[in-house]
Amino acid sequence: MQNFTIKIAREALDKKELSAKELFTHYVRKIGQHEDLNAFITTFDFQDNQSKGSLQGIPCATKDNMLIEGTRTTAGSKILNNYTAAYDATVIKNLKEAGVEFLGKTNMDEFAMGTSTENSAFGPAKNPHDPERVPGGSSGGSAAAVAADLCVFGLGSDTGGSIRQPASMCGVVGLKPTYGRVSRHGLIAMASSFDQIGPITKNVHDAALVLNIITGKDIFDSTTVEKPKEDFTSSLTKDVRGTRVGIPKEFFASGLNGEVNEQIQKSISLLEKMGCEIKEISLPNFGYALACYYVLVPSEVSANLARFDGIRYGYSSKEASNLSETYFKSRSGGFGPEPKRRIMIGTYALSSGYYDAYYLKAQKVRALIKKDFDDAFKNVDVIVGPTAPSTAFKIGEKASDPLALYLEDVYTVPVNLAGNPGISIPCGLGSKSKLPIGFQIIAGQFQEAKLLNVAHQLEQCLKQ
Repeated sequence: MQNFTIKIAREALDKKELSAKELFTHYVRKIGQHEDLNAFITTFDFQDNQSKGSLQGIPCATKDNMLIEGTRTTAGSKILNNYTAAYDATVIKNLKEAGVEFLGKTNMDEFAMGTSTENSAFGPAKNPHDPERVPGGSSGGSAAAVAADLCVFGLGSDTGGSIRQPASMCGVVGLKPTYGRVSRHGLIAMASSFDQIGPITKNVHDAALVLNIITGKDIFDSTTVEKPKEDFTSSLTKDVRGTRVGIPKEFFASGLNGEVNEQIQKSISLLEKMGCEIKEISLPNFGYALACYYVLVPSEVSANLARFDGIRYGYSSKEASNLSETYFKSRSGGFGPEPKRRIMIGTYALSSGYYDAYYLKAQKVRALIKKDFDDAFKNVDVIVGPTAPSTAFKIGEKASDPLALYLEDVYTVPVNLAGNPGISIPCGLGSKSKLPIGFQIIAGQFQEAKLLNVAHQLEQCLKQ
């Protein structure tokens, strides 16, 4: 069988060339043949979803931090190893109503904390282009599954680049919607003011199709915004001639890999040939984004992960003899190194005497970064540049240097701080490494239609 996109699978199912069960079984077989990639934590049986939606019978892989009722949901952590979800996340409910068949839960960095999917309690996921290399993170399992054609499409969550960066490293499309566009209800929270669910797909058209299904106001998530329902596929074919494309000079400073820069510049030249107006811009506070992010996110992590205490649910140490020991031993034994690191940093930043110096100041910087984007979008329609500063690195290569790993999100983090939508599309392979490189496109808040239009038109030109 061929490498199915949603459109191709839909046509095959509608023409009765194969049944939903046959398609599902095909992917189950492929998952078994590629167990070495460690892309999945849990796989499911065929459910024969009879909902007559636009995605009926389409097999999907879901990052293992989204609740599917009655299934194991681990968030890549020992502390939730045997947790069974009691309800469906809103995005899962929406997809079920659209007729989706869920293949299983994909591997991820523990509680979505990481940029390589090496921080999983279930071992690292591997990049289909080179199994000795990481698939990116934290949605590395979903990106690897889509890239290896172990599913038709996947879902990921993006807190600081965790959809776009692994999409870049695996050579697939990854879309982070505007914060508030997609409900977070039923997503195991890492940092609630940053997290956003989005699709990982084989092309931009599929990303638009999935976005159609998962967006909308949700009574269970007060941060979702009431917006008229859109068909994001309807604007994909519009002519992009005259579109104002901003190139931030800060994106091309030191730290950007040479072969990545080479492919990004080729894509920018292609946009110019397509009739786009290329304009150099500045995001003055770009240099403060990572530092700001790694104060605010650990602060929210320390609050969100306080609920995992060994009492209410999840892993509970059998060696504890009193309540204090239950807290200490359960959290010490259940959390891995990266969650512990971020909990400690966040607790420190929020502690008495340091709150004003760190957390409050970081919030002020976040406001400045958002203002930079708002100001930029008064003069341009989209902003473009690299998704990640490098191609996929070898497993273990940066494991002992957390700061080196954090720098992999340098181009994606500012988008989450500002709450804007962003997409990564494949723009070629490294001239030496022969590994995928992602091209990032960013738009103003709730401008996904414009974002997807530019991404789709560029994608078509890159394929020629």
